[in-house]
Amino acid sequence: MTVEEYQVGQLYSVAEASKGETGGGDGVQVLVNEPFDQRTYKPDRPLLKGDPRFTTGQYTHKYYHLAHKVPGFVRAVAPEGAFVFNEYAWNAYPYCRTIITNNYMAEKFSVTIESLHVDSLVSIENAHQLSPEKWAEVEVIYIDIGDISPSDKDYNPNEDPTNFRSVKTGRGPLRPKWWENGYDGPIMCAYKLVSCEFKMWGMQGRVEKLIQRVYTYFLLSILFIIFRL
Repeated sequence: MTVEEYQVGQLYSVAEASKGETGGGDGVQVLVNEPFDQRTYKPDRPLLKGDPRFTTGQYTHKYYHLAHKVPGFVRAVAPEGAFVFNEYAWNAYPYCRTIITNNYMAEKFSVTIESLHVDSLVSIENAHQLSPEKWAEVEVIYIDIGDISPSDKDYNPNEDPTNFRSVKTGRGPLRPKWWENGYDGPIMCAYKLVSCEFKMWGMQGRVEKLIQRVYTYFLLSILFIIFRL
């Protein structure tokens, strides 16, 4: 699909995912949804190294109430507010930055997700223009939505792109490395840079790896929805 098609699908899929997380006392609360520029709701730092294409867009601030997504015994011992997360997002599509924090953990916890969407195959190394030192620390993970395992515990055959053909677009079903096997339609790539911090001794590495794994699953669920539109 094209970058423009992906944008429409992303807006829809995020809204659907938010609805799916609402219920039982949990959910998404939108606090701010306003345009941003270099004076109003200015990003914490320039987007993509100050690229002039990404100086305006839409800013949102949301609360994610997740207390009922954890076991009751955990809620019983956790302090108030421990399961309320802030999401700050600057959407200057095709570039977006999202920062997730928690008031209780304050500076001890943050997740930053930076996304660049490009009409091409995976062809840009260091798309987010990191310094050589930072780039050397990055683990690159390639996600192919046509290569998923039915053995995964979260596998849902109704969402599997390898079993679906779109009546609207004629795309699908997908196979591993589908772009090398006869596909001649538009192709785009989303370059995601996910940075995690969890500054708690003895748990940092495990929690940061868990966050990365959970985000990969979340991203796949979003991609499955977009592909089926």
